[in-house]
Amino acid sequence: MKIEVKNLSKKYKDTIALNNVTFTLDEPKIYGLLGRNGAGKTTFMDILSGQILPSSGEILIDGEDPFDNQRLTESICLIKEGNNFKKDLKVKNVLKIYSYFYPNWDQELAEDLIKEYNLSLNAKVKTLSKGMESALGITVGLASKAPITVFDEPYIGLDAPSRKRFYEIMLEEYQEEKRTIIFSTHLIDEVSLLFEEVLILREGSLVLQEESETLRDNAISVSGSIEKVEGFLAGKEVIERKQLAGVMTAYVYGTTADAKVHGLEVEGIPIQELMIYLTERKKGA
Repeated sequence: MKIEVKNLSKKYKDTIALNNVTFTLDEPKIYGLLGRNGAGKTTFMDILSGQILPSSGEILIDGEDPFDNQRLTESICLIKEGNNFKKDLKVKNVLKIYSYFYPNWDQELAEDLIKEYNLSLNAKVKTLSKGMESALGITVGLASKAPITVFDEPYIGLDAPSRKRFYEIMLEEYQEEKRTIIFSTHLIDEVSLLFEEVLILREGSLVLQEESETLRDNAISVSGSIEKVEGFLAGKEVIERKQLAGVMTAYVYGTTADAKVHGLEVEGIPIQELMIYLTERKKGA
């Protein structure tokens, strides 16, 4: 399903959550939606899932507005970091309700995940630990088989092995049947290798949209003498410069081969580091 975001803005009283954001997600991929707290990620996901309206601009899914559109909302599953389910429902009731709502619901997968995470079908949501509630959210998100599945920090309370198993299962399911997965997380280093495309928001604005492979190839750290580094940086987009004792280190979009020709030391920039630098840049930089 094609997602078109056109001049999207959302304002809450004096706070601008999204500011004239425009981008397109053309095909099923695993997208990393990254940014600091307050960057506008959750607001975007709420508008995408048809839960709230924008102040201006629009999101179109296959040319239609998702707000108050049952055909589209059946195709979108949003799992947030908490409060996804009514507290008095039992786990088995949650699964039953969602199985009615999502046409592509995979009951076998849901049952496998319930066993994987040791969830009791008769337990009420309000009795679940934070980790178990997250496991239930993960179960619903994956078993929904929704063409657009959105995870917003879905694993709060899960330990590292449980998170790792979630990533493995998500990738297995995605490879078996492609769908658009939008994944928002602060644990970027854990999942960055899963991302096929990365979007970074800063203070409500989109500062980067790029394929992960391109980022890994072209976002580099170069170090050397100030003269050599400055010579290499000419005409390139520089993210950050640092100087110490006659040595300069710069984070830049370039090619490794080109940097080595200039006699510089070259390293890749992890996506998490790139996000930090991009979201630290001041306006106008």
